Amino acid sequence: MFTGIVEETGTIERIESSPVGARLRISCRAVLADAFPGSSIAVNGVCLTALDPAAEAFSADLAPETLARTNLGDLKPGSIVNLERPLAPSGRLSGHIVQGHVDGTGELLAIEPLGEDNWWLTVRIPEDLDRYLVYKGSICLDGISLTIARIEDRVLTCTIIPHTIRHTNLRARRPGDRINIECDILAKHVEKLLSRLEAPWLSNSQPRT
Repeated sequence: MFTGIVEETGTIERIESSPVGARLRISCRAVLADAFPGSSIAVNGVCLTALDPAAEAFSADLAPETLARTNLGDLKPGSIVNLERPLAPSGRLSGHIVQGHVDGTGELLAIEPLGEDNWWLTVRIPEDLDRYLVYKGSICLDGISLTIARIEDRVLTCTIIPHTIRHTNLRARRPGDRINIECDILAKHVEKLLSRLEAPWLSNSQPRT
């Protein structure tokens, strides 16, 4: 489990395509402090398995499903990515519950300055994810835990504070980029539970005369 609090940004050293997916090599440092082969590391909000971790880089394999559902297939050498290690049992849940299982991608429409290095981030979201997103609810965008400040007609806006813009890949993002989206897992569980319930007033009601 992750929290959506980005620990550092890494840089893509190379990406190698294959008939069954691709392999990334990512240059970084902080998230490798206690990494071992098989460790989980979230890359732009996608939970990946660390391979060949060294002092300043690690590799990760991307399955076809990952390439199809996330923006990791858009990466190229030099791309900046957000990185986070899983939450330790003794850690604080500073963001919200993030699984690293991306639901889909949205389109970055704008990053507009508000002054003093604060920003409005505007993203168009897929229609099938709209029902899981609410005003003041949590959302994970490229692995960043954010609060929805506005949502209307499948367009959501989040406020980006100076710390976030300086310590994540948002500083390198441009309109038109694809953004990974993970919705709040609680919303998806509630939807499934409610879909299995039958309203008692419908099952017990008698026809009106």
